[in-house]
Amino acid sequence: MSIIKSTSYDIAAQEDRCAPRTKLNIPAQLRASGSRAFQTVVYDLSISGFSAAAINRMHEGQICWLTLPGLEALQAQVVWWENCTAGCAFAELLSPVVHENILQRYASNGVYRSTL
Repeated sequence: MSIIKSTSYDIAAQEDRCAPRTKLNIPAQLRASGSRAFQTVVYDLSISGFSAAAINRMHEGQICWLTLPGLEALQAQVVWWENCTAGCAFAELLSPVVHENILQRYASNGVYRSTL
């Protein structure tokens, strides 16, 4: 097994996002292709993707589904995995209306919310 070292380009590429992300904590379910769903916490969310807790290793390019409370499963693709956190891009952009409703719902429940 080889160890891949991050370069400054790799780090910069992770920060080049098409939509602002909001830090929060949302209980959800995540299911990787070919695996069972597991309980997770979504750490940040944008219309284009999310990061969430993933104790088991997830691989770049792997297809997964995120189920947020009150919503159907959203298909995504793993972009990165590091220190038990997966960063994923939605297959289709999340509706801005749905996104804002999620943010309002969890901000009103006292969940930490901060736009980066």
